[in-house]
Amino acid sequence: MKINIIGAGISGLTAGCYLQMNGFETEIFEKQSKPGGLCTSWKAGEYTFDGCLHWLLGSNQSSPFYKLWSELIDMDSIRFINHDVRVDIEVKDNPDKFGDKVFHLYTDLEILEKYMTDLAPRDHILIKKLIRSMRKIQKYEIPPMIETSLKVLSLKQKIGMIKYLPLLLFMLKWKNTTNYSFARKFQDPFLKETFQLLFDGEEMPLLIITIPLAFFDKKGTGYPVGGSLLFAKKIEEKYLSLGGLIQYQSGVKQIITENDVTTGILLEDGREIGSDITISAGDWYSTVFTLLNGKYVNRVILELSKEKILQVYYSIVLISLGISRTFKEQSHFFRFPLDNDLVSPDGTRYSRVEVQIYNFDPTLAPEGKTVVSVSFYTRNGDYWIDLHHSDRDHYNKCKADFAFRVIEILEKKLGDIKEKVEIVDVATPATFFRFTNNWKGSTQGWLPGKNIMANSPVDLELPGLENFYFASHWSIPGGGLPVVIKTSRDLAQVICKKYNKMFTGKSDDR
Repeated sequence: MKINIIGAGISGLTAGCYLQMNGFETEIFEKQSKPGGLCTSWKAGEYTFDGCLHWLLGSNQSSPFYKLWSELIDMDSIRFINHDVRVDIEVKDNPDKFGDKVFHLYTDLEILEKYMTDLAPRDHILIKKLIRSMRKIQKYEIPPMIETSLKVLSLKQKIGMIKYLPLLLFMLKWKNTTNYSFARKFQDPFLKETFQLLFDGEEMPLLIITIPLAFFDKKGTGYPVGGSLLFAKKIEEKYLSLGGLIQYQSGVKQIITENDVTTGILLEDGREIGSDITISAGDWYSTVFTLLNGKYVNRVILELSKEKILQVYYSIVLISLGISRTFKEQSHFFRFPLDNDLVSPDGTRYSRVEVQIYNFDPTLAPEGKTVVSVSFYTRNGDYWIDLHHSDRDHYNKCKADFAFRVIEILEKKLGDIKEKVEIVDVATPATFFRFTNNWKGSTQGWLPGKNIMANSPVDLELPGLENFYFASHWSIPGGGLPVVIKTSRDLAQVICKKYNKMFTGKSDDR
């Protein structure tokens, strides 16, 4: 049985691996010349700039995702770095009692609790409650849904889920707590302002940060040395070793259907490639409304396309700099306020700046030099996409002018920057859209709603269409690599069940 897979991002590669393991013949078609999709990095002179991984959930056995990654990668072959501080957050208005305006979000929960309690002894009960919530996450047994799709669980397995009721009750208790609502409970003004700024001023479910912190404490969310493309290539290597085929520089123009059954794909170069099943592991919007011409939709899909149910995740203007400095004393990841708002060419106003200093990864820059990236999240990705299409010269000028202003800000904040910048690289939403087709240049699919436990409205199948499946970071709000591998693995299980195959996550060469 032949399966065509659209996209050689992590979704397409992982789906291909699991299907090859289970006896299916797969072929991946990718518009670019390398694997990874959004999970990528690129060379610029002596420097390597990264566009994705800051940490990987499942870098050790404390997370169930370790088992999933280990099915595809020799995890011992990757060196992971675990940072002592997740992020340094500088407040604007309320210094701590020692006069410091920087909050250190320690990854060791014992250190974090002591640090916060020393800062705000009056809030010790609330602090204990926060730390205890993350300790509970560590203690709960993870339900089998991580490894087994709900769509293939037997009735007996579903009944057995009752033992996970305490975890469900815990999640229900915390699901409506946001960083804003929790911040309001602090008496200490420094901690109150800090928690409001956990997501740089946005209100989001607190679980989005407490769940990862529970695994940061266990060293289960390390950064893979070498960056995103190296990680993607390891999965590509696995897929090819299983007999899978990849056609690069082979963009898909249309999914071919006959009598509401997919029969293959039409490539941009005019070739038609037939198959028994077609899987799109790429962008949700372009799949539904371009490759399939918007023919297979329902009310939910139409409302999603108008962002009535979920909002599209932010895109990013990512300014990457190669600098002949080491920044040894500087935090690797920090956010700080500006004296005056910075206005992007797309009209977005920024009162704060987020900086990543990659001096912890020696593979990205020559000795004595460092990659520094500055991220600006925007909901106005269409501005950049349209400008790139209509006026390339003005587009390039906007990038250059914006980067210059950012370098000026870094010079004021860190000093000794301007004269040591050797390479400037600016990726915009147009960049992400051009390379991946991601709708509006989104970097992670859908933005999670305030109810983090809400069921995803994106299904594996489309209404009225047979022999077609969709699986990517758009499948579950929030996206990210854990979503990708789980969704692709779930899809392989669904296909195996349909064709009466016993699913396995193991291969002969392991």
